[in-house]
Amino acid sequence: MRVINRTDLPMIMEGEGLEFRAGQADENIIAWVRVPAGTDLRPALVGLPGDLCPCPHWGYMVSGRVLMHTKNGDSTYEAGQAFYWAPGHAPEALEDSEYLDISPTAGFEAVVRHLQGGSA
Repeated sequence: MRVINRTDLPMIMEGEGLEFRAGQADENIIAWVRVPAGTDLRPALVGLPGDLCPCPHWGYMVSGRVLMHTKNGDSTYEAGQAFYWAPGHAPEALEDSEYLDISPTAGFEAVVRHLQGGSA
């Protein structure tokens, strides 16, 4: 067992208010994400299956509100809620938001490569 502080996780992406930190935890990745209001990841996910994130995520909303777009409709997640985001989603920050996310390593790494301009 261990404690993971946000600043203990390596920075994966940052800029314009985005802070995306992530590190390995057994077969999963722990990500701690801060995203500014108005950030819409739908354009960045174009090229992935269905132009949506194919990786499942379990986590907890620390602050803010995030609108999750899916082909079956949209859902809003807000501070104080635990979540499961099934494959096939695209987040949009309605407010400055912070959340903790746990994802399977292979799926997470493929999405991050895509977001960074590599192939998925």
